[in-house]
Amino acid sequence: MAMITSPEGNREVVSARRTESQDVPDIISLFSPVTEDIFGRIDVTYLLENSNLALTLCNEKNEVIAHAAFLDYPNWNITDQAEWEPFLHENYTNNKCTPLNTLFVHLFVAKEEYAAGCSQEIVRRAFILLPELQFILLFIPAEEKLELDMGNVFERMMPAPGSPMNRGFTLLVCPSHRCHPQLYVRQARLEDYDDLMLIWTPQSETLKETYGEYLLVDLIELEGEENQAAVCEVGGTAVGFMSLCSQVNVSLFQECFDLGPFHGLCKPHPEDILKVPRKPSIQEDEDESNQTNQKPEPVSSQNVEHIPGPDAAVQRDGAVTVSQTELPLGDVSTGVKSAAPLFETEEEGDFHPVYRGAPNAFCIRLLCIDKKYETGSLDFLHYAFKVFPDRDLCVILVPHHVPELPLMQSFARAVPSCTSRLGRELYVFHRAGLLTSFNVRKATTNDLLGVKMLTETLNLSERICNDSKIFTEARRDPDGMPVQAFVAEVSDQIVGVSVTRDEMDIEYIRSHYNIEDFININHYQQEDHGHLCHFVLNPAFHRYTKHFLKEILRLAHKSALYYPIYPQYVEGKFQSPCAHSLTSALHYMAPVRPRRQIVYPLEELGVNAPSEQVSQDQLSYSLNHTNRKLVLESKVSINTRIVVVGASDVGISFLETLIFWPHLKFNNLTLISIHGLPEKDPQSSKRRRFLINSHSFSDEDYAQMSLCSWVNVVVGKMTGINRTAKYVIVSKEKKVPYDYLVLCTGQNYQALAPTGADISKLPTDGEVTSKWPQRYTGKVPSNHFTLNDDQDCLEAARWLEENLVSSKGNVIVYGNTIDIYTTVEALLSLGIEGSRVHLVQAPLRSAGALLGNAALEHAVGEALQRAGVAVHPDSVLAQWGQGDHGLLTWAAFTTATNTLRLQCSAFFSFAYRTVDYETSKAINDACLVFDGKLVIDAKFRTSDVSIRAAGPLTKFSRRYCREELTHSNFNSKEIGFELAASLLSLFDPTPHPRSQPPEGADRLIPMYKRCKVKGGVLPGGYNYLHISKPAIPLPLDAELAPCDHGMEIITGEARHGNYFRMHFNRYHMVDSITCFSKEPFPVSNYICLYGQHERLLNDLYYRWRAGQLTDLYSYFREPWSMAIYHDRFIDLQKELRQILMSEQVRK
Repeated sequence: MAMITSPEGNREVVSARRTESQDVPDIISLFSPVTEDIFGRIDVTYLLENSNLALTLCNEKNEVIAHAAFLDYPNWNITDQAEWEPFLHENYTNNKCTPLNTLFVHLFVAKEEYAAGCSQEIVRRAFILLPELQFILLFIPAEEKLELDMGNVFERMMPAPGSPMNRGFTLLVCPSHRCHPQLYVRQARLEDYDDLMLIWTPQSETLKETYGEYLLVDLIELEGEENQAAVCEVGGTAVGFMSLCSQVNVSLFQECFDLGPFHGLCKPHPEDILKVPRKPSIQEDEDESNQTNQKPEPVSSQNVEHIPGPDAAVQRDGAVTVSQTELPLGDVSTGVKSAAPLFETEEEGDFHPVYRGAPNAFCIRLLCIDKKYETGSLDFLHYAFKVFPDRDLCVILVPHHVPELPLMQSFARAVPSCTSRLGRELYVFHRAGLLTSFNVRKATTNDLLGVKMLTETLNLSERICNDSKIFTEARRDPDGMPVQAFVAEVSDQIVGVSVTRDEMDIEYIRSHYNIEDFININHYQQEDHGHLCHFVLNPAFHRYTKHFLKEILRLAHKSALYYPIYPQYVEGKFQSPCAHSLTSALHYMAPVRPRRQIVYPLEELGVNAPSEQVSQDQLSYSLNHTNRKLVLESKVSINTRIVVVGASDVGISFLETLIFWPHLKFNNLTLISIHGLPEKDPQSSKRRRFLINSHSFSDEDYAQMSLCSWVNVVVGKMTGINRTAKYVIVSKEKKVPYDYLVLCTGQNYQALAPTGADISKLPTDGEVTSKWPQRYTGKVPSNHFTLNDDQDCLEAARWLEENLVSSKGNVIVYGNTIDIYTTVEALLSLGIEGSRVHLVQAPLRSAGALLGNAALEHAVGEALQRAGVAVHPDSVLAQWGQGDHGLLTWAAFTTATNTLRLQCSAFFSFAYRTVDYETSKAINDACLVFDGKLVIDAKFRTSDVSIRAAGPLTKFSRRYCREELTHSNFNSKEIGFELAASLLSLFDPTPHPRSQPPEGADRLIPMYKRCKVKGGVLPGGYNYLHISKPAIPLPLDAELAPCDHGMEIITGEARHGNYFRMHFNRYHMVDSITCFSKEPFPVSNYICLYGQHERLLNDLYYRWRAGQLTDLYSYFREPWSMAIYHDRFIDLQKELRQILMSEQVRK
């Protein structure tokens, strides 16, 4: 907030913010007759798309009263944007302007009466937002003069004698000290105490929470060789204080963080052990197959049993500096967020570098500065490195929950171990980061050796060097694709390299990704889009990453950059042709959310089909993006440790929401899962699925999210929760700390215990079912399968192919869910004869058929009969027998009328689905309220405020009086989104207008809107899909019973494999769809039909009654329906609804 005054004495309180696209009309309204004379003809929308910094001043009524746009090249097209620096030095002597410290004004407009105050405030805010910015320049025509308002801000820069600029343009400059005072840093004195207490007292609680309890006077008096105190002052008044200490607990940091890029915070020593000893058997050609999202090697999985206090950074006694980290030294491009990815048990492949050198770091013990000057905190470091001339690194340790200070944005965040319980974030700054001679330019042949030395420890070093060489020799690939290579140098040393190409697939990107969330693509030419292939920067210069990207855009004449991350595993090996180097720039790019695609019936559409660029099948990838608008805008870093247990649809949806949330960057997301991330081996996708599909996420969805780039993954099972110390025990040994724990493990099929009934005589139903079902507590035989995820299914398929397909044993499929049908079809598709498959149906938990539809059940039954599969209904597992090797050899069942004994070579059990035993035990032992399921409230909260839960694992508290309604009745993807939204409200500083919930809403169970989907391939090769409203499921006859059940439309017959049923509620809205077809159909298209009115579906009901409709499959392939399948059709509906609501209805 700032106060500005007009010449007439009127005052306005104004605040500055980044300009948004909706400000354009207000900005244009501020244009005056002289605007075009000074700045030329301006297209405001185009200018905003290309501005590195655009600021708007608003008054208390949120009215726009001023705007300025700053770019990194001169206005008026004075010279080529890539050549302005030599041009400026040639025509204006003695200037210190560089691309690092200079921006140019391309537009300034303001309300006339406040123009003077607005110009000063908006320029001041620019200097505050960008600490590196030292000069703001403005070219105006020579015959024009700035009005008095801006004349007070700028001064004229005199051109060199004989310069042609004397006649054409006048160059005006505003140095930073003119609008924003420079901080003077010196040693602290006791005389500063009174000044410092004015800023210390209001921040005392925050300082205590961040750094621990200190007395200011003690810190000032503590000065000596090991401890230093500094203040920064403005106008003789101290406005900031920093306490420094040279004693750093290096060994502790090495245990808890990956410090390889910083040599373990130690000085080099001849006896350092930096590389794992090579073994002759290790192949040398693995580097070529590394992939974009290749994860760094796992960091230390050792537990830190002692959790140090706030003063842990200060080492009291000498310590042996032995590192426990594992990342290879020199991997300067490690910027991928998956800090501590997959780790299992420590094996011989783990390696911990050993550093024997002296400590090379000092720490910031405490920082306190007036908020008005906190962006200038970096000025402290010049003084800090002077008082510790023998140290090259500065570190700061802060709690996870403390918001990232402006100073930390110049530091490199050290990657923590997934199991580190230090409870702090470590930030590191190298002395070299203070150098301002950071220069970016196009690569030359002379740079190739420097590039090779910079990248020699990287997996894709050879590829980077080859691409750089291609640029220096030919400027383009053999296929004619233009290539550009840039290097960053400091004092004639190469410290960074980047390679870009033209982005040729922009139409594909536009159609498959929500790139228009970030750019107005209509204002971009084809050549404005660049493809970032490689980006490597020495971590000592981490603070210049954004500047490096900005310079790439300027020098390459690009406005946007795209960086793809391809799936890690393709056809049994890494996808070498698509490989890009790891990029430390990934943190400064925005992940782009993929768009849902229409499945086009190309033959039916004919000439109306989309272009091949849009409809072509490509290898799916995750897209990351930056542009001129974003490159100087930092996301808010959230270091809070959020641990998700369970890679269920709910858990993946939760993580997806956090990853793609604008303005926020979550640094500490961890997933604990038995099989890691559900990124599938494409080979497994070619097999028929054993389990029913929820259609929440597909293989393409996982590839386009690239969760492994943003989420740490711990492979294992949760076996305990320590709520006091806030950590999760994984596989009974590893401890994963959390600040917020999110439980979404769902329910799993469990090995079912036989009832033990005597099959020699027929037992009664009461004897059999009194204690049925129960979990089997013994050792589960290796040929007994309970399938819960794709990895389980893949392992089962491999076992069957190796042990059963060519033999003659029987396979028993036992259960009472629809998964028994999909599993039988999967077995048949593997080549197992139907005569060897026995489908034993357990008693149903609820009334009604498995498919909820008698016609479909009959068709499936006929298909099973044709395949030779024996079906045994209403059977309870009584006994089983094991052979010599512990394998099941037979199983016996009881029914109401007889007993059944079957030979068994493999047994699939789908009869008992509940919360996993070890999960329920961990929850119970942690004293969370568990009532068969984990009890939550309407906002996903358990009895512990730090633990949230969602999905089938949970049930609502009994106080809601709706015990039968659980998350199982709703769409899992929607549940995951709402779960994330409930947590985001704690972290997102951006104000969002929210309507107040009605009184008493907290006592009601929230109702969700998205449909529930299940589908799969059933016996007979029938493709099955059922889409239903979120509610307690009812059998079909019960659904049709009420008088207001609505109407249904059915075409085709189940036995002919062309059955299509749509049910409409009494408001004529689609509330369920059932498809049963021999031919594949576009599931994602049909999901879009849910919730639509039948009139919107081309007058569906009228056409059906008129006899015009005989096949719904062909009907929904007609061209008119493509609009409904479009991912932005829902936005059109909302806009039309708003128009109707805003217009007065005519009577």
